[in-house]
Amino acid sequence: MYSVSQIIGLLCLVLGTVFSMLGILGLLRLPDVYARLHATGKVSGLGAVFLLAAAIFLTPLSAGKGLVLIGLLLLTTPAVSHAIASAAYRIGIPIKAGQRDELRKRLPKIKPHE
Repeated sequence: MYSVSQIIGLLCLVLGTVFSMLGILGLLRLPDVYARLHATGKVSGLGAVFLLAAAIFLTPLSAGKGLVLIGLLLLTTPAVSHAIASAAYRIGIPIKAGQRDELRKRLPKIKPHE
């Protein structure tokens, strides 16, 4: 018979795996770097959080260490995605599915190295 912590851990493990697989699918299927960053930044970050939660419930990892890792992951994933998207925009990678570009007037683009 499974204990409650094992059931919660297995549920988190399955959810983390599903979210991570959806992030990989988005990375492979979406058209440009900005949409791909959205898939990897949001979905895969959430998948990693669920996998860390599963590690807390299923292993002797202390809950404090796991919660610190989850907090750091939730803080850094959006910042890293934003930094990569900003760098991609500044070097001139085009937006394929975009309707409008409001940053064109505000941000100077960096010319790529030749």
